[in-house]
Amino acid sequence: MQYINAAAVLPECLLRELQTYVQGGYLYVPSLGRKAWGEVSGYRRELTQRNEAIRAERRQGASLEVLAQNYGLSVSGIRKVLYTK
Repeated sequence: MQYINAAAVLPECLLRELQTYVQGGYLYVPSLGRKAWGEVSGYRRELTQRNEAIRAERRQGASLEVLAQNYGLSVSGIRKVLYTK
C-alpha cells in the first residue's frame, strides 16, 4: 500500500470536504475491483492444482504419511485438503 498526499491528487473542493471529516490522519480508499486472495499472484491456482494432485494420489492408494512427506505438509494438513471441497 502506498500513501499519497491528497493535495497532490484531489481537486481543491474535494480536499476541503474531506478535511471536514479527517484532518492530519490516514484515510483508506478501497479499490473498485478488488480481487480475491491469491488471484493476482496465481498462488490460489497453484494451491488448487496441488490439492487436486493430493486427492488423485490418495485415490490411487497413497498413505497420508507419504502424502505429507511428499508435499511438505502435516498429516492433519493432508486431511484438511482431502476432506474439504
